[in-house]
Amino acid sequence: MRLAALLSATAIALTLPLAAPAAAQAPDLQAINGIIDQGFNHSEVMQNAAWLTDRIGGRMTNSPQMREAEAWAQQRFRDYGLTNVRADPFEFGRGWSIVRSSARMTTPRPLDLRAIPIAWTPGTNGVVSAPIVVAPMSTAGDFARWRGQLSGKIVLITTPNEGSEPTEPAFRRLTDEDLAGRTAYNQPTHSHSNTDRLREADFASRLDAFLQEEGAVAFVRMSQRDGGLLHGTGSGYRMDDQRRTPGFEIAAEDYRRLARLARTDAAPALELMSEVRFHEEDINANNILADIPGTSRSGEYVMAGAHLDSWAASDGAVDNAAGSVVVMEAARILRSLGVRPKRTIRFALWNGEEQGLWGSLAYVDKYLATRAPLGDEQLDALPNNRTWRARWPIQPRAGHGDLVAYFNMDNGSGRIRGINAEGNVAAAAVMADWFKPFESLGASTISLRTSGSTDHVYMQTVGVPGFQFIQDPLDYGARLHHTSIDSYDHLRADDLRQAAVIMAAILLTAANSDEPLPRMPLPTRPNPTDPFAAGN
Repeated sequence: MRLAALLSATAIALTLPLAAPAAAQAPDLQAINGIIDQGFNHSEVMQNAAWLTDRIGGRMTNSPQMREAEAWAQQRFRDYGLTNVRADPFEFGRGWSIVRSSARMTTPRPLDLRAIPIAWTPGTNGVVSAPIVVAPMSTAGDFARWRGQLSGKIVLITTPNEGSEPTEPAFRRLTDEDLAGRTAYNQPTHSHSNTDRLREADFASRLDAFLQEEGAVAFVRMSQRDGGLLHGTGSGYRMDDQRRTPGFEIAAEDYRRLARLARTDAAPALELMSEVRFHEEDINANNILADIPGTSRSGEYVMAGAHLDSWAASDGAVDNAAGSVVVMEAARILRSLGVRPKRTIRFALWNGEEQGLWGSLAYVDKYLATRAPLGDEQLDALPNNRTWRARWPIQPRAGHGDLVAYFNMDNGSGRIRGINAEGNVAAAAVMADWFKPFESLGASTISLRTSGSTDHVYMQTVGVPGFQFIQDPLDYGARLHHTSIDSYDHLRADDLRQAAVIMAAILLTAANSDEPLPRMPLPTRPNPTDPFAAGN
């Protein structure tokens, strides 16, 4: 999950009455007792987590590790007795994986550096040695300053900062005050889309072209976090956007040392080596889907999902093996109880989330609704997720009304504390009743807060009720998100068992409710919030 947009999402909440509308189906308390017994006394969530992280490891989209995870997840669903287990393909691009890499300062003294290749950049074809030049570049407007100065150099492109020391604990849980304080309702804001912005090429692609023109040996960026943490996230996976310059991310402390030395008479030289592989034999990625079939309601279904893909710096444990194994455990629990829900319950493990929610968008576009083209040849040739929100009107597909609720988990390993109702006041009132049995497990907050950057988002954009669970943050944002220490050791077994119990119960309640959760109106192009602002 991409953290920046999540943190910047508007926190909208509303205090809700506990009484649900008369049409709401009360939770089946006897079934919930069975779910609790299965989830707490017979759980397989940590066994699955260990296999996915320790055995398979990081799961870059279309990498060999991700292909292994796709096959493993399908087999687990079959083992649990689910039906219609399948891989649902969509076009993505090249896979990429690291074989080995190293980074070393050779002058003014020998020193091994903490580094990782940047995703989808090419390898170095052996060891390359060159002096460094610190040439910060964050926009194409910076290129002119460094033209003619980069040939034969390893280019450090980040402006070094002063670093930071933590002033608060990295690990925390939400307090009652945190949850109770989510009571302010903020109206949404809108402005007209600026399609000129969509025409601009991705900066990373433009940087690669500039470095090639200038004859740079490689480029290096600084890790965004201190503490020796590495990320290695990158772009260039599409077949029409292939990078040619090897790229590395170096730990912030090591990077600053290099930048300081570059300002002395002992400017460093580096040895870099990266051996990576591109995987182009199949450019389709696969969502993994599995069902517990419904007994009535003529094609209606409820759904839970999490993204199976991760970055490659570590094993993708909290982002998002945690959510994936909770979805799988919820499926196991319900199937082991032999439930026969009115509506089908579908389980989804999404792919390509880390590169822009590709898998869930493909599902929405294929089965739920599409959006009209912009009518501009250049813009309509852009990737679907670049232009999706700018295109009107929304065009529902035949299955638009069949999906009555989607529940997503992608905020790490923390226990569920409630749910974000995404501004759907009517649905929030119903779910307040659904969560009442879980007050003793710490999950009772029903918030109208909107949350972004994960796989319910595109469902919301076409009027399908999609929701993200509220979870304790733990150290997800502080030090684990996309980093080199995102391993099994940071998963919280008690929290994941609790999350699976709640997910299973909410799914069953939603599947058996006499009336589906209330929907928001099909979105139409909004008017600008300030019609007199510049650009509107």
